[in-house]
Amino acid sequence: MDCPSCAGKVETAVSRLPGTGEIRINFQTQILAFRLDEAETPRTAVEARIRGLGYGVAPAEGPRVAGAAPPLPGEERAEAAWRGWLRDGKVRLALAIGALLALGFLADLLRPGSEAWAYLPAALLGLGFFGRKAIALARAGSPFSIEMLMSVAAAGAMLIGATSEAAMVVFLFTVGEVLEGVAAGRARAGITALAALVPRTALRIDEDGTARPVPAASLAVDDRVLVRPGDRVPADGIVAEGEGEVDESPVTGESAPVFKAEGDSVLAGSVNAHGVLQLRVSRAAADNTIARIIRLVEEAQEAKAPTARFIERFAEIYTPAAVLVAALVVVVPPLLLGGEWGTWLYRGLALLLVACPCALVLSTPAAIASGLAAGTRRGLLVKGGGALEAIGQVRAIAFDKTGTLTGGRPRVTDVRVLRGDERPLLGLAASVEAGSGHPLAQAVIARAEAEGMPLRPVRDARALPGRAVEGTVSGRRVVVGAPAHAATLAPLAPDAAQTVAAWEAEGKTVVVVTVDGAHAGLLALRDEPRADAAAGIRALRALGVRPVMLTGDNPRTAAAIAASLGLEAKAGLLPADKLREIGALKAVAPVAMVGDGINDAPALAAASVGIAMGGGTDVALETADAALLNGRVADVAALVRLSRATLANIRQNVAIALGLKAVFLVTTVAGITGLWPAVLADTGATVLVTLNALRLLRHRAAPAAG
Repeated sequence: MDCPSCAGKVETAVSRLPGTGEIRINFQTQILAFRLDEAETPRTAVEARIRGLGYGVAPAEGPRVAGAAPPLPGEERAEAAWRGWLRDGKVRLALAIGALLALGFLADLLRPGSEAWAYLPAALLGLGFFGRKAIALARAGSPFSIEMLMSVAAAGAMLIGATSEAAMVVFLFTVGEVLEGVAAGRARAGITALAALVPRTALRIDEDGTARPVPAASLAVDDRVLVRPGDRVPADGIVAEGEGEVDESPVTGESAPVFKAEGDSVLAGSVNAHGVLQLRVSRAAADNTIARIIRLVEEAQEAKAPTARFIERFAEIYTPAAVLVAALVVVVPPLLLGGEWGTWLYRGLALLLVACPCALVLSTPAAIASGLAAGTRRGLLVKGGGALEAIGQVRAIAFDKTGTLTGGRPRVTDVRVLRGDERPLLGLAASVEAGSGHPLAQAVIARAEAEGMPLRPVRDARALPGRAVEGTVSGRRVVVGAPAHAATLAPLAPDAAQTVAAWEAEGKTVVVVTVDGAHAGLLALRDEPRADAAAGIRALRALGVRPVMLTGDNPRTAAAIAASLGLEAKAGLLPADKLREIGALKAVAPVAMVGDGINDAPALAAASVGIAMGGGTDVALETADAALLNGRVADVAALVRLSRATLANIRQNVAIALGLKAVFLVTTVAGITGLWPAVLADTGATVLVTLNALRLLRHRAAPAAG
């Protein structure tokens, strides 16, 4: 199938068979899915109906990720492409009609006046092929197909003796079909390239420690695999041994290599830059990240955008109306104005070709498919054309704070030593915190490790919930607690109290480290904004989009983070409060919600568009309308840019399709252009629309600098 019109013909034909239902067809993936009661219609009958329309049919492939064919070298790829072209039935038909057309031209040149029969073989060959298909389509419920319009025009031209134009019509139409197929293949190449990211083989480590090659598709959860420097990762996994940088750009679009060590997750299709890694497989081939992205994109391409649905409904009215106008052009001038029948019949036949809606129907899905593919290459996953359209129309974007605008992990931002030195202070505090799983405790431990301070054994450790943790380290009693609790142990010096107040005013959490009853130091911790958050917010404002923070955190912390990023904040919100705020924004204009895809699920669902940050998680991929694999705030603006570029492309495509038809409608009725320019205009409009849509594949959607 080369365009949505083809998909519509197959869908109509299958839907008219008894026992069929829930029909879904995607011309991008070439997959037809439906329910079938084989007691009413056997599967073979469905396949016969589809083949009768001129399309091939075969069982859908299984998962196309593990075991995808590797890319061929340049010469082999060119040779394979040439062989594929020669096997294509439409290419062979175009070559045959072209050869007969050339022979007809030569015969007419050698024997003037032989036009009536010289071009007849070329015209009959094309008419025979497309005429049979037109009749099959009419029987299957599509009487106004382009094949029918072209066949009627060619047959009519032959009847009035314009066989050369009839031959040119079928030749140009066939060439146009070939070009549509080439363009459609280019649009599908993104999914094929994504599937080819996963290698065909993997080095699985057996129980005896031997690494031997096995098909990547055979890997099971908990298998251990060896990934050498330069190898592609064959499956989603967790680093079991080794460390090194991994290039995730083929999957997420992240340009900088990411350091991976024991316990870190690695995505299938990424490249091990250096270091030897042993991975424990965490997902089977059919469910790895690449497979889920492919399924997401295929489902997104299948889902029709609102504009596409409107144009399809318009085309259902437009084509019969255009055929009626063509009939009136044939009949009215001769009957009422004394026109010549032959002249107006010729012009009416040309109008049938102008009536073809292919370019118009293709204008939206071609742009949507290219936009989705361009986003996927850069880690911007959108679940359908409707969502892609809606994102560009939002006027406000609400952000969750923790894990969205911030990294989701507190870190030590400030240290003030009251007694002694900083490194020993951090070592004592981290040793006491080592038994706690609290995020603040983990932040203190991480800072001590960064300073090279080892954790010491702790005796008599205990936690005072909400107040402090304490224990004995190397014979010294250490307490790490909130300032209020520390004040019960010993008074804070005035300058230390001022420091606590200043840090808390900045939205930081302050803990006091007390050693043997005397305050030794202060630590400030905060979940810091992502590195690109401020630039991402500025980029949204530059696009005319209002950013808002909706958070359940305390107002002081929210205000400090919001002030540093340059957006307004609404804090202390429960999930119900977030829903209310989303509703208020949505009442004014379309609004998007950006969250982590887990605790923000209600707000993501309530917004016009839900965008999940860090979309590699299952919940993010399944909950929201879009997911940002890289977890970058700047990618929100990139997504808005991509959507707006897609919407602009759709408008351009509709203008090309309708503009060319309007021009040739006038020139055909006026007798300036005839049959073959009309089919050339239709084919040209379809090719131009497709090529214009393919420009989106080069869209960078780069965030603004700064």
